[in-house]
Amino acid sequence: MASHHLDQAVLLDYASGSMSHSLSLITATHLALCPACRRDVEALEAVGGAILDDVSGQDVQEDSFEELMARLECESGNVSATPTSPPVADEIAHLPRPLRDHIPLHDGKLRWGRQGPIETIFLPCDDPGHRIRLLRIAPGKGAPQHSHRGLELTLVLQGSYHDETGRFGPGDIEVADPDLDHRPIADAGAPCVCLAVTTAPLRLTGPLGRLIDPFLTI
Repeated sequence: MASHHLDQAVLLDYASGSMSHSLSLITATHLALCPACRRDVEALEAVGGAILDDVSGQDVQEDSFEELMARLECESGNVSATPTSPPVADEIAHLPRPLRDHIPLHDGKLRWGRQGPIETIFLPCDDPGHRIRLLRIAPGKGAPQHSHRGLELTLVLQGSYHDETGRFGPGDIEVADPDLDHRPIADAGAPCVCLAVTTAPLRLTGPLGRLIDPFLTI
């Protein structure tokens, strides 16, 4: 079970539907792995539903429902109401559904690129300035020392890593802001696979990183 969770403010943004696409994706993936946060979101949604029940509705015409159903029937045509799901590639079958549906495959396989010691897959993202990545780090290897120009959310899917704030295993999520300067390092055992979302480029802070940081957009 996850031991590092999202705080109530983040969960409230998710439950209310006010979260960006990239942050919603990583939050939904965390919820699929974390029963505790999932229960918190269900409670928040129940409270929101109760508030909406207390809000007076507007009067509508008596035939509004019939008109809506007729329009939906017309637009649907002969499309089946129960489409079949496409087969899931074995390589991603173990991943939570919210993430699995968002991963681009090439001939049914993941295509990893490499950035230094880290293998990376960039996922589609509609939020300006945000990046969504799958990261795979070999045991004992790590990211360069860095801080943040915005937020960085990192969710562990396999293996584990540690940094200056603690250890993160499967289902754990770390929220890093501009105040955190850290160097995540994968633990021994299986490679550490993470889903990471950044809202702005990282800022490299190690001796070499400070020299090359102006030329990078990681």
